[in-house]
This record gives sequence, structure tokens and C-alpha cells, in this order.
Amino acid sequence: MIAPNAFKGTLTAACAARAAARGARKAAPGAGLRLLPIADGGDGLLDALRPALGGELVRSRVEGPLGARVTARWLLAGRTAVIEMAEASGLKLLPACRLRPLDASTRGVGQLIAAAAARGAREIIVGLGGSASNDGGAGCAAAFGFLLNDKNGKPVAGGARGLAGICEILPGGGAARLRNLRVEGLADVRNTLLGRLGSARVFGPQKGAGPAEVIFMEAALRRYAAALKKFSGLDVSRLKGGAAAGGLGAGLAAFFGAELADGSAFVLERLGFARALARADLLITGEGCFDRQTFYGKAPGAAIAAARRLGKPVVVVCGRSLINDRRALARLGVAGVIEAGPSANPAGALSLAVERGLPPILSRLGI
Repeated sequence: MIAPNAFKGTLTAACAARAAARGARKAAPGAGLRLLPIADGGDGLLDALRPALGGELVRSRVEGPLGARVTARWLLAGRTAVIEMAEASGLKLLPACRLRPLDASTRGVGQLIAAAAARGAREIIVGLGGSASNDGGAGCAAAFGFLLNDKNGKPVAGGARGLAGICEILPGGGAARLRNLRVEGLADVRNTLLGRLGSARVFGPQKGAGPAEVIFMEAALRRYAAALKKFSGLDVSRLKGGAAAGGLGAGLAAFFGAELADGSAFVLERLGFARALARADLLITGEGCFDRQTFYGKAPGAAIAAARRLGKPVVVVCGRSLINDRRALARLGVAGVIEAGPSANPAGALSLAVERGLPPILSRLGI
């Protein structure tokens, strides 16, 4: 079974699965292959869930992370909508030279939630991952109709910058629009909003924040968390998964009453992953960078754990691996790692790497 996650910035999960399959067919011509791309709430959620849920892909024009209009895809399957926040507010929408972590907003996500509700969705699943913003979901809430005001009763500026001046939060029209609406967030991390492993300190630099901006963000998010507690009664500062998508996890919980689920577990269960894997002799999974973070909420880590429970060997395919000690890999349940390396043709490089790297691993496993 070939079940990779997206190779962030280079290959979708489906493209990675097809590339690995091309190499596997050459490495093991007689093998039967099943392709099952996976996701954890970040990039590729829509494509991973669509085969299981059906429905139609809808395209909506919304505000991107810095305000320019973008076209964002989302899935409508009956009364269920699936939103991939990165489609509206993702890091992938900005070139490296335009990262503005203090100003980027999640307003587009709130507009997608409103669009889904207007189309009749009553269950809205929001994938949390790949965010360009660290606004704690404030932009999402404001776009949905909640009021976030400064000391003068004026709306705060967008992004994390505006959170430093937040004084009050009011229901506005947002609370009324939530009637008969259930929102669930799929987190790809377990980090809390604040602190040493919080949104600003861990994920701020990934969005382009320097040391001074990280300190500013942490203080702004702390003020925001206090305002949210006064508004909703919920202390989001220690909420597991609250840091997901620049704190959007915390915002969804406080404003929308959302439950935050383990995105990997949710997706694998919906795909019938364990049942499919039980019929396989070998699992090939992976992502762009294979490291210790893979085992903290990421889809390949969940897939490897499922394989260990079923006694199935695992091969990891990746762009690069930061775990290369064979004993450490064995403890993690990994029989081998195949690195594709950097390439102008990532799909071709992955296919060739699997073609060359898989035979010795299969031989060692006696498959």
C-alpha cells in the first residue's frame, strides 16, 4: 500500500503516490499496488477526503492572507463541508519575499465558513495547517461577523499586529449565524497557543518572523487569549492543538465552539486505512522532510503507528531524512528510508529513488 502525505511545496499526496508507484512497479513488477494518499489537516486534506466523502469541489473568491482576492477550493458533500484553511490563508499563497507574519490574516477562512453555511452545510470540517498567519483565528472570526475592538470601540487591525490592541470581543452577527452549525477543527500539531512550544515561538519563524516579531506575537496572543476567556469563558492558552494554523485552532474553539480533533486519526479513519493496510504486505508512506516531527501529529507518523500495531513493515519515502540511524528507525517501526533529494523534477526523482532503493529493502525483508 502506497500512502504518502503531501511533499510540501513540491508534490501533492496524490502526485507523490503515483510517482512512488511508478518506481515500485519497476522495482517489484509482480506486486499488486494500492494507492491511498493521506493527510493530517494540512495540505492535501480535500484531495484525501474526497474519495471517501464524495460531493463536489466548490470554488469561492475570498480574501487571501494579505487581502488580495484568491480562489479557494472547498468540498461540499451533502450537509458536510470540508475546508482546507491553506487554500484561503496559506503560506503557499505568498512568495518568500512577501511574508508578513504580523499582518497576514485568516479572514478568508471565515468567508469560506460563511459560504459553506450559505450553501446548506451544517457540519463544517476545517483542516488546520500551512497557515501564513499567526492571528489566532481573529480574522476568521471577524469575517464571520464577530466584533473585535480596540479601546476606542473600533475594529482592531488585521493579523497578529492588531491583537496587541484588542480590548473587547462582542458577538456581533457571528453568534447568531452559528445556530444549527457544527464546526470541527483537524489539527496537524498538538502544541498549545502560548509558551515555549506555542504558536509564536515554534511556528512564527516558519512564517517569516524574526526574534523581535516572535516576542511581539507572543505578547499579542497572550492579550488575545485573555480577551477570549472573558468573551467565551474558555481558556485557550493551554488547549491542545490550539497553536494549529497560527492559532486558528484556538480561535475556532473559542468563537465557533469547535472540537479540535487529531487530523491524522480523523482522515485515516474516514479512509478505512487500517482495513486496507491489513490486506497489504508492506506500507510505503512519507512526506517531504522525514524527521522527529513526523511522529507528533503528522499523517505519516500515524500511518507508521498503525502499521506497527498490525505488524506490517514500513518504508518511508521522502525528499530528505533527518533520521538515518538504523536502530532508531527500527524502534520507530521503519524498515527502510528512501530519499529522493532535491530536484527540478521532484516526481521523476521520487520515482527513480523508489525504483533503485526498494529492491534491497524488499530483499532484506524477505518479500
